[in-house]
Amino acid sequence: MERKKATDFPQELLNLFDKYVHGDVSRREFLDGAKKFAVGGLTAAALLESLSPNFAWAQQVAKDDSRLTTEYVTVPSPQGNGSIRGYLARPANASGKLPGFLVVHENRGLNPYIEDVARRLGTENYMAFAPDGLTSVGGYPGDEDSARALFRDVDGEKMTEDFLASARWLKARSDCTGKLGVVGFCYGGGIANKLAVRMGSDIHAVIPFYGSQPSAADTAKIKAPLLLQYGSLDARINAGWPDYEKALKANNVTHTAHIYEGANHGFHNDTTPRYDEANAKLAWQRTLDFANRYLRG
Repeated sequence: MERKKATDFPQELLNLFDKYVHGDVSRREFLDGAKKFAVGGLTAAALLESLSPNFAWAQQVAKDDSRLTTEYVTVPSPQGNGSIRGYLARPANASGKLPGFLVVHENRGLNPYIEDVARRLGTENYMAFAPDGLTSVGGYPGDEDSARALFRDVDGEKMTEDFLASARWLKARSDCTGKLGVVGFCYGGGIANKLAVRMGSDIHAVIPFYGSQPSAADTAKIKAPLLLQYGSLDARINAGWPDYEKALKANNVTHTAHIYEGANHGFHNDTTPRYDEANAKLAWQRTLDFANRYLRG
């Protein structure tokens, strides 16, 4: 399939797609709304296909990259769904202990894009763990529509506890320095913010990409430095930023925020046309610089 960019689509269609992937409209409602954009022989179904992920685009670090050791690990989560399975990526030739990095997926579970993000961090000399919030319903099913449907079947509070258990497990590993960072995307960005609230000074760098924000009362509990990454066209998530910023300042929480001009929700995810290469690369470099500052010290 030819790779398209966000600018190849009307913004109204991209906004409709955002509603679809977050469950605000059904597939039928998306297709009905997309009909007016289906011109020149295109169908609404073809538009949906062209906006949907192509995981072949996302592999920046091969699964068998010799620089890495990777495995699937199951972590106990007694306060959550009992256990959670995830993907662990480490440098193959690591000497000494490494900082830990939790990678939290979007509302689709542990798909190939998120596994690749974990490998990217592994090549940067971190021990990266990407849990699958869909573990309790059989794990990521292999396609995004099914994954979104399964996502709605998992108790949200228990899934949060699963990620908290994963973070604590990673931090406590004998080969971890005890320094812990978290990066999350979309739903995972919201989880990154929640972990900042729940873990206080036990977490050391929190990097939410376009994540929903905590309340002012919860923001007061945050001790870790935050790097907040937003797309300027992501009106749904950005609506919560002014109040969050006010609460962060009121509580003297160390934070840096970037709003990337012309970028949509999901701009870091390189499997869909919403991927914005220039902004994604800049945001990722900022992620690494921030992590190196707070997790290597």
